Amino acid sequence: MIVTIDISMYPNKEEFIPPIDGFIEIINTYKEIKVITYPTSTVIEGEYEYAMNALKETIAETNKKYGMAVYVTKIIPNYKAL
Repeated sequence: MIVTIDISMYPNKEEFIPPIDGFIEIINTYKEIKVITYPTSTVIEGEYEYAMNALKETIAETNKKYGMAVYVTKIIPNYKAL
């Protein structure tokens, strides 16, 4: 099943751009998903299991490197947005 996931990240720090850039850099290392970054969110599209695991691993790695953030996601199963 294909899934589209729209993610907005809100780092819990004054210097919020480096964690967002770090998240985008990490998620772009996953070759089996499409990634498009907009001014207010990042959209990923791919096979459900792969995309969800990529998101889970990216959030964990970003949290480890940059600290806590709030993530707001919209998950749309069976939908190709990109």
